[in-house]
Amino acid sequence: MEDNIDMILYNKTTKLILSDETNSRLPWLASGLLASVYGMWAMFVLPGFRKVPWKLKVFAAVSMGLQSRGYELNPILVTYAKTQAWWRGISQNQATFVRQDIWTTDLSSYNNVTVFLSPSVMETLEEKLSAELPDDARIIVCRFPFPHWSPTCTEGFGLDQVWAYDMLFLNKRRHTILKSTAQC
Repeated sequence: MEDNIDMILYNKTTKLILSDETNSRLPWLASGLLASVYGMWAMFVLPGFRKVPWKLKVFAAVSMGLQSRGYELNPILVTYAKTQAWWRGISQNQATFVRQDIWTTDLSSYNNVTVFLSPSVMETLEEKLSAELPDDARIIVCRFPFPHWSPTCTEGFGLDQVWAYDMLFLNKRRHTILKSTAQC
Protein backbone atom coordinates (compact mmCIF):
# COMPACT_ATOMS: atom_id res chain seq x y z
CA MET A 1 0.00 0.00 0.00
CA GLU A 2 1.31 3.38 -0.93
CA ASP A 3 1.31 6.42 1.33
CA ASN A 4 -0.14 9.55 -0.06
CA ILE A 5 2.09 12.59 -0.65
CA ASP A 6 0.87 14.40 2.49
CA MET A 7 2.06 11.59 4.73
CA ILE A 8 5.43 11.43 3.02
CA LEU A 9 5.99 15.19 3.35
CA TYR A 10 4.75 15.20 6.92
CA ASN A 11 7.32 12.62 8.02
CA LYS A 12 10.19 14.07 5.99
CA THR A 13 12.12 16.92 7.62
CA THR A 14 13.71 19.65 5.60
CA LYS A 15 16.97 21.28 6.52
CA LEU A 16 15.85 24.88 6.10
CA ILE A 17 12.37 25.06 7.56
CA LEU A 18 11.83 22.13 9.85
CA SER A 19 14.50 20.44 11.82
CA ASP A 20 14.62 17.91 14.58
CA GLU A 21 17.25 20.06 16.31
CA THR A 22 16.19 23.41 17.67
CA ASN A 23 18.59 26.25 16.97
CA SER A 24 18.58 28.51 20.02
CA ARG A 25 21.34 30.86 18.87
CA LEU A 26 19.08 33.33 17.11
CA PRO A 27 16.84 34.11 20.11
CA TRP A 28 19.91 34.45 22.35
CA LEU A 29 21.61 36.73 19.84
CA ALA A 30 18.49 38.88 19.46
CA SER A 31 18.02 39.07 23.23
CA GLY A 32 21.66 40.01 23.79
CA LEU A 33 21.51 42.71 21.12
CA LEU A 34 18.30 44.16 22.55
CA ALA A 35 19.75 44.17 26.08
CA SER A 36 22.93 45.89 24.85
CA VAL A 37 21.00 48.60 23.01
CA TYR A 38 18.78 49.20 26.03
CA GLY A 39 21.81 49.32 28.33
CA MET A 40 23.50 51.97 26.17
CA TRP A 41 20.23 53.92 25.98
CA ALA A 42 19.76 53.76 29.75
CA MET A 43 23.33 54.88 30.48
CA PHE A 44 23.79 57.67 27.99
CA VAL A 45 20.44 58.94 26.71
CA LEU A 46 17.78 58.28 29.33
CA PRO A 47 19.31 60.47 32.08
CA GLY A 48 18.98 63.47 29.75
CA PHE A 49 15.23 62.98 29.59
CA ARG A 50 14.73 62.99 33.37
CA LYS A 51 12.44 65.57 34.86
CA VAL A 52 14.15 68.92 35.39
CA PRO A 53 12.55 71.70 37.45
CA TRP A 54 10.80 74.06 34.99
CA LYS A 55 12.51 77.13 36.39
CA LEU A 56 15.89 75.80 35.25
CA LYS A 57 15.10 74.84 31.70
CA VAL A 58 16.56 76.73 28.79
CA PHE A 59 13.05 77.40 27.56
CA ALA A 60 12.16 79.13 30.83
CA ALA A 61 15.22 81.35 30.47
CA VAL A 62 14.16 82.24 26.94
CA SER A 63 10.67 83.13 28.13
CA MET A 64 12.30 85.65 30.52
CA GLY A 65 14.17 87.23 27.60
CA LEU A 66 17.57 85.63 28.16
CA GLN A 67 19.65 84.17 25.37
CA SER A 68 20.60 80.57 26.04
CA ARG A 69 23.20 78.22 24.68
CA GLY A 70 23.32 74.51 25.48
CA TYR A 71 26.44 72.35 25.21
CA GLU A 72 26.04 68.60 24.89
CA LEU A 73 28.19 65.80 23.48
CA ASN A 74 25.36 63.32 22.98
CA PRO A 75 23.92 63.93 19.48
CA ILE A 76 20.58 62.36 20.40
CA LEU A 77 20.07 64.86 23.23
CA VAL A 78 21.16 67.77 21.01
CA THR A 79 18.61 66.74 18.39
CA TYR A 80 15.95 66.32 21.06
CA ALA A 81 16.63 69.83 22.44
CA LYS A 82 16.58 71.40 18.98
CA THR A 83 13.30 69.63 18.19
CA GLN A 84 11.75 70.85 21.44
CA ALA A 85 12.86 74.41 20.70
CA TRP A 86 11.42 74.24 17.17
CA TRP A 87 8.18 72.73 18.48
CA ARG A 88 7.80 75.57 21.02
CA GLY A 89 8.53 78.22 18.38
CA ILE A 90 11.84 79.37 19.86
CA SER A 91 14.20 80.88 17.31
CA GLN A 92 17.88 80.01 17.10
CA ASN A 93 18.72 83.57 18.12
CA GLN A 94 17.09 82.93 21.50
CA ALA A 95 18.28 79.38 22.22
CA THR A 96 20.98 77.38 20.51
CA PHE A 97 22.13 73.86 21.19
CA VAL A 98 25.53 72.71 20.02
CA ARG A 99 27.41 69.45 20.09
CA GLN A 100 30.57 70.68 21.73
CA ASP A 101 32.82 69.73 24.60
CA ILE A 102 32.34 72.05 27.58
CA TRP A 103 35.95 71.44 28.68
CA THR A 104 37.32 73.12 25.54
CA THR A 105 34.79 75.97 25.59
CA ASP A 106 35.63 79.39 26.99
CA LEU A 107 32.89 80.25 29.50
CA SER A 108 34.20 83.70 30.48
CA SER A 109 31.41 85.53 28.62
CA TYR A 110 28.60 83.79 30.54
CA ASN A 111 26.90 85.15 33.65
CA ASN A 112 24.53 82.23 34.22
CA VAL A 113 25.57 78.60 33.90
CA THR A 114 23.39 75.55 34.46
CA VAL A 115 25.19 72.22 34.78
CA PHE A 116 23.97 68.62 34.45
CA LEU A 117 27.08 66.50 34.94
CA SER A 118 28.11 63.41 36.88
CA PRO A 119 29.73 63.61 40.32
CA SER A 120 33.08 62.35 39.01
CA VAL A 121 33.77 65.60 37.10
CA MET A 122 32.39 68.15 39.54
CA GLU A 123 35.74 68.85 41.23
CA THR A 124 37.41 69.51 37.88
CA LEU A 125 34.48 71.71 36.85
CA GLU A 126 34.91 73.75 40.06
CA GLU A 127 38.43 74.65 38.95
CA LYS A 128 37.36 75.51 35.38
CA LEU A 129 34.44 77.71 36.45
CA SER A 130 36.47 79.40 39.17
CA ALA A 131 39.15 80.32 36.65
CA GLU A 132 36.84 81.43 33.81
CA LEU A 133 33.61 82.93 35.15
CA PRO A 134 33.25 86.60 36.11
CA ASP A 135 32.45 87.65 39.70
CA ASP A 136 28.78 88.33 38.96
CA ALA A 137 28.15 84.83 37.56
CA ARG A 138 25.66 82.39 39.04
CA ILE A 139 25.95 78.64 38.63
CA ILE A 140 23.02 76.26 38.96
CA VAL A 141 23.99 72.63 39.49
CA CYS A 142 21.44 69.86 39.09
CA ARG A 143 21.53 66.48 40.84
CA PHE A 144 25.09 66.57 42.19
CA PRO A 145 26.61 69.48 44.17
CA PHE A 146 30.15 70.76 43.95
CA PRO A 147 32.30 68.95 46.52
CA HIS A 148 34.20 71.99 47.89
CA TRP A 149 31.86 74.94 47.39
CA SER A 150 29.10 76.05 49.74
CA PRO A 151 25.85 76.77 47.91
CA THR A 152 24.14 80.15 48.13
CA CYS A 153 20.78 78.35 48.16
CA THR A 154 19.26 74.98 47.34
CA GLU A 155 15.85 73.71 46.26
CA GLY A 156 14.23 70.28 45.96
CA PHE A 157 15.52 66.93 47.18
CA GLY A 158 17.00 63.71 45.85
CA LEU A 159 17.78 63.61 42.15
CA ASP A 160 15.54 66.65 41.63
CA GLN A 161 17.63 68.83 43.97
CA VAL A 162 19.45 71.87 42.61
CA TRP A 163 22.16 74.05 44.14
CA ALA A 164 22.90 77.70 43.32
CA TYR A 165 26.41 79.13 43.65
CA ASP A 166 27.33 82.80 43.28
CA MET A 167 30.90 83.44 42.16
CA LEU A 168 31.08 86.71 44.12
CA PHE A 169 30.25 84.87 47.35
CA LEU A 170 32.67 82.04 46.53
CA ASN A 171 35.50 84.44 45.67
CA LYS A 172 34.95 86.46 48.88
CA ARG A 173 34.99 83.26 50.91
CA ARG A 174 38.17 82.06 49.17
CA HIS A 175 39.92 85.42 49.81
CA THR A 176 38.85 85.31 53.48
CA ILE A 177 40.27 81.81 53.84
CA LEU A 178 43.50 82.84 52.12
CA LYS A 179 43.88 85.87 54.43
CA SER A 180 43.26 83.80 57.55
CA THR A 181 45.82 81.18 56.52
CA ALA A 182 48.35 83.89 55.64
CA GLN A 183 48.03 85.38 59.16
CA CYS A 184 48.80 82.09 60.88
